[in-house]
Amino acid sequence: MLPQEIIRKKRDGIELSGEEIAFFARGIADDSVSEGQIGAFAMAVYFRGMTMPERIALTEAMRDSGDVLEWKSLDLGGPVLDKHSTGGVGDVVSLMLGPMVAACGGYVPMISGRGLGHTGGTLDKFDAIPGYETAPTIERFREVVREVGVAIIGQTARLAPADRRFYAVRDVTATVESIPLITASILSKKLAAGLEGLAMDVKAGSGAFMPTLEKSVELAESIVAVANGAGCRTAALITDMSQPLASSAGNAVEVREAVRYLRGENDNERLHEVTMALCAQMLGLGGLAESDEAARAKLQKALDSGEAAERFGKMVAALGGPADFLERFDDYLPEAPVVRPVYAQEEGYVVAIDTRAVGMAVVALGGGRVRPQDTIDYTVGLTDILPLGERADAHRPLAYVHARSDADYDEAARRLRDAYSISKTPPASLPPLIYTRIEEAI
Repeated sequence: MLPQEIIRKKRDGIELSGEEIAFFARGIADDSVSEGQIGAFAMAVYFRGMTMPERIALTEAMRDSGDVLEWKSLDLGGPVLDKHSTGGVGDVVSLMLGPMVAACGGYVPMISGRGLGHTGGTLDKFDAIPGYETAPTIERFREVVREVGVAIIGQTARLAPADRRFYAVRDVTATVESIPLITASILSKKLAAGLEGLAMDVKAGSGAFMPTLEKSVELAESIVAVANGAGCRTAALITDMSQPLASSAGNAVEVREAVRYLRGENDNERLHEVTMALCAQMLGLGGLAESDEAARAKLQKALDSGEAAERFGKMVAALGGPADFLERFDDYLPEAPVVRPVYAQEEGYVVAIDTRAVGMAVVALGGGRVRPQDTIDYTVGLTDILPLGERADAHRPLAYVHARSDADYDEAARRLRDAYSISKTPPASLPPLIYTRIEEAI
C-alpha cells in the first residue's frame, strides 16, 4: 500500500478499508508517513468525512499504535471506568469523580490532559499539589489504581503515540475541528487505558469547545457510536458551559474547591449535580448500580461517610503528594499575593456570560497557556464567580481575582467586566444544566 493512494481515495470520497487505515496509522506512529501526507489526509477527512466503520478503524489503529493497558491480571474485583470532558472553565469534576466512583467499587485509571486556550487542564491542577507526580511509570500507575481505586495522571509516550503526532499536524493545518478526527483522538487515548466503561461529558455553550449545541450533539453521537463499536460501553451527557461550572477557575483555587466538596463543604449545586450525574452514569455502565437513583444513593453515602475524600487523600499520597493533604490542603496549596474583588460597573442581574472570555482572563493572569510550552502560575485565578441569574451590586462582586500583581489584577478585572452582561431585570430563564443523554450508537 502507498500513503498517497490512501490519501487519493479519501480525497475522492471513496471509503477506506480497515487495512488501509491501519497501514496509515502505523505510518504516522513510525514516521514512515510524512507530515505533508498526514496533513493531506487530515484535510481530505475534514472535507469528505468518515463513515462509522472508518471512524472505528481509525480509533482502534491509533489505540494500537502503542501500549494498551490490561487489568485482568491484577484481579481488581470491579469494573475499569473513566470519564472524559471536552473541557471548559471551572470544570473541576474529575478531581471529585474519580475518588467517588472508586469509593463505590469502580477502578478509575484516568489519563488526563493539560489546559490549552481558555480551557483548564486537570493535570495543571494536580501540579499545584507539592510532590504530586503526574507522569509516573506505567507500573506505578497500575499499582496505585489497584491499591487506591483511582489514579489521575498524564498521557505517557507509550500510549497512543500516533495521536500525538497526528494532532500536532492537525493543529497547524486547520483540521482540528473535524468530528471524525476529534473522535479518534479522544478515544484512542481513553481506549488505550483498557477501559470497560466510559462516561463522556460534552459541553455546550459560550465556554464549550464545539461552537453550537448541534455540533456538541454530533460529536457526542460520534463518540458513543465509535466507542461502543470498539468494545467499550459508553454513554454521553451534553452539559451546559454557558457559565463556569465551579465557583472558581484556576489551578490551586480549583483544587481547594474540589477538596472542600469532598469534605462536605460544597455550596455549588450546579457542580454537585453534574458530578453526580456523571458518576451515576459511570456506575451504571460498570454494573455497579441498577438505576440512577441507586447510583446516587451509593455516591451520596461515599461522600457523607468520608470514603470518597479518603480515596482522594490516598491517591495524592501514593503519587508523591503530602500524606496529610486532605487535612492541611490550605497549608500546601500556593496563594497569590493579590486577592481583590471585581464589581460590575452597574448594578443588576447577570443575564449572559462570555465563558470563554472568563477563561481567557485566567490565562491572562498566568493560569493557562496560549502555547503548549508556556509555564503556569498555579496561584492565580478567580473565586466566588457570580453565576447566571444572580444580582451584582455593591455587596456582591462578579468574582475575586487572585493575581501576581496590581497590574495583572487590573487587566483581569477589565476582562471579567467585559465578559458579563448585566440587566435591570433577571433573565426569563436559565439554560438547562444537562441538555440530553446519548446512550445508543447512531
